[in-house]
Amino acid sequence: MIRIFGIELSLHPLFVLILLFSVLTGQFLELLTLFTIVLIHELGHVCAALLAGVTVRSVQLLPFGGVAVIEDHGRLTASREIGIALAGPLQNGIMILLAVMLQQANAGSTAFLAYFIQANAIIALFNLLPVLPLDGGKVLQAALSMFLPYYYTLLWGGRISIGASVLVIGYALLPLGTGGGLRLNLLMIGAFLLYSNRTDHRNLPYRFMAFLMNREAMYARHLRSNSEARPIVADSAKPLDDILRLFKRNQYHFIYVMNDDRNIVAVVPEQRLISTYFGK
Repeated sequence: MIRIFGIELSLHPLFVLILLFSVLTGQFLELLTLFTIVLIHELGHVCAALLAGVTVRSVQLLPFGGVAVIEDHGRLTASREIGIALAGPLQNGIMILLAVMLQQANAGSTAFLAYFIQANAIIALFNLLPVLPLDGGKVLQAALSMFLPYYYTLLWGGRISIGASVLVIGYALLPLGTGGGLRLNLLMIGAFLLYSNRTDHRNLPYRFMAFLMNREAMYARHLRSNSEARPIVADSAKPLDDILRLFKRNQYHFIYVMNDDRNIVAVVPEQRLISTYFGK
């Protein structure tokens, strides 16, 4: 693990295993190229995150991308998250374009440039799959958070990604039933995705707590933009947890509390509910 400009950069054990395998099979140059592509891909995410005003704590490199740990303190909107997620595949697209230009100019090794283009295309397309924690999964989850309550975006995004991870593992094991060879690379990737998504799913309550604790930034944006607050109508007997789970990511809320006669008895700003929830 090394630290660059205060950001911890490390290799995932899966990458280390592939590195050792490449040395044994004489494909170290291909692995070095892959490492460079993944690093540039991830630097695209880092630069986009820094431009969006969020702090990048660490980056862990994987054979097909990376996992960045960021601290946004409520400043990361859905549109910014989408931009950060797409910045990685964008770097792959730029590298493909440069390699094609070199091919057209007959510069460099034809075989190496073909491998370089293919590796970039595979990494970009794989990362755009709508499965967390891949870039496509982050884009899909951020897009859904514009329309759905944030809690349920996290819940169903995690469940769908767990199901997709199981399908990847099943596809990797499928040849064993027909006497074929095991798709080891896919199996390792599927196992990583499943582990990552199950861990993330178990941490859902903590992620939702962090979302609530950072809502002050949403209130500040609401005041600056003078935008309309989104109403939430709830019975007075409705559990506080259930009301908070209706909060949307990019919208500020007023809660209209009704009595048994369906009359509005109180209008409560969201920060008061959050303060009550945390016992402040």
